[in-house]
Amino acid sequence: MTMLTRWHDDQSRPELKEAGRDLAVRVALPLVGWWLIVVAIGWTLADGPLKEYGIREERLNRWLESSRTSLFDNITLVFSWAGATVSIIGLCLVVVAVVWWRTKQWWYAVVPLIAISAQALVFFFTTLLIDRERPDVEKLDDSPPTSSFPSGHTGAATGLYFTLGLMALRIQHRGLRAVVVTVCILMPFAVASARLYRGMHHLSDVIVAIVNGLVACLLAWNWLRRDPAADGRREDEHAGMATRH
Repeated sequence: MTMLTRWHDDQSRPELKEAGRDLAVRVALPLVGWWLIVVAIGWTLADGPLKEYGIREERLNRWLESSRTSLFDNITLVFSWAGATVSIIGLCLVVVAVVWWRTKQWWYAVVPLIAISAQALVFFFTTLLIDRERPDVEKLDDSPPTSSFPSGHTGAATGLYFTLGLMALRIQHRGLRAVVVTVCILMPFAVASARLYRGMHHLSDVIVAIVNGLVACLLAWNWLRRDPAADGRREDEHAGMATRH
């Protein structure tokens, strides 16, 4: 069993107690360690030894501000909206419902929901401790009352779309699979670029956010222990019980 096929190789239903334990041990605990790393990075950029580097980052923001056009203003508005909370949660819930309906496997269907929840927790608790000002340029979006670090839009888009990309590997049609996976890979970078262009974040904000989303995606994808021999053992057990009866 490989990481990419773990949900296909073992489709056995977990007990709720097992699922809760795995969620705590395989997602929650590693997430705390990752959150501490993100906080440390944020402190170095906002108030620590890398604060001067953060100021130099604004050269990119000012260059993007000077290069704005009405066409790119409209294009980036779409991608910025694609990373907004309502868009991410809405798409995620639709995917969870459809996958649950098609597979009858709630433990697989909730993978995207775990991913966006994990990255959101890191984002939220980081902004409680890190207060980094947004770039000193004209902002094309409303500025939420949160720190510039890390980018919530970018982290959410990365967590969701990278997870959907992994799920899309099960699409049988080769052409459709290639298109969907490619879109899922590119979307977070499009959202990150839009947030930079629109003056909402520094480059380091979106870079850390992409890594945050990727970590959340990997933790969510591996949240439940899988065993490729589990289905076979359970079938043998059922067959044995049927023979005895």
